[in-house]
Amino acid sequence: MEATGVHDRLLRHALAKAGVAFSRHNPAHTHHYAKSTRRRAKTDPLDARMLSDYGRRYQPEAEPAPCEQNERLQSLAGHRDQLVDMRARLKKHLAEAFEAIVIASLEDMIADFDRRIHALESQIAEVIRQAQHTARDYSLMVSVPGVSKVSALSLLAHLPVLGQRSPKSIAALAGLAPFDNKSGKLSRRSQIQGGRSRVRRALYMAALTAIRTCDRFKAFYTDLAARSGSKKLAIIAVARKLLVVLNAIIRDKTAFA
Repeated sequence: MEATGVHDRLLRHALAKAGVAFSRHNPAHTHHYAKSTRRRAKTDPLDARMLSDYGRRYQPEAEPAPCEQNERLQSLAGHRDQLVDMRARLKKHLAEAFEAIVIASLEDMIADFDRRIHALESQIAEVIRQAQHTARDYSLMVSVPGVSKVSALSLLAHLPVLGQRSPKSIAALAGLAPFDNKSGKLSRRSQIQGGRSRVRRALYMAALTAIRTCDRFKAFYTDLAARSGSKKLAIIAVARKLLVVLNAIIRDKTAFA
């Protein structure tokens, strides 16, 4: 099936209850697959046949049954992300405001968003504490330099398969796996693309902190930035390294050392 957010939730739960295996896929991928078959008509039966053909061809792995706690975490964390984005826009407006009444209004709104975000983070932390495995994973994650409490909350919510995939697979899920860009004699720098933007953003911020506070990550960043000539590329490489470390410590149930 195609991943359609809340719209596929009821179907996933019904399939899991009936013991039917399923796999979700990025609609962009299935769309391009449909185009490759030169099919122009679009109806529900044709879409269903296309998804069936797609599944037979690529033989995707079945997803684990939906977990109520993970879905609650994702919902709360997603709402928090929305509030943070809205607060950022208000702060931008505040920086440009000059009327006293406008400034006061914006400051009150920002303070209200601060309270709401803090309350949501407390709720997310409580959900994590309620399950032994997520509480353990959270403690392991914050042992890694650069990974703040907020980053750990975001990763637990938006990347629940952390610790269950290979380094290459988990990097691709986060959109941190570099892909070659070559054609004939032309060879461009590898690029990252796709993946889960919220996960990538959390890891990027964690990488900035790790570079600043941990000698090991700072040395890795400095060396790569000097060799590649790109600071941004080096930061992304640190983010990928952090992700691989997090994947390993959760898999092995061992704190960072």
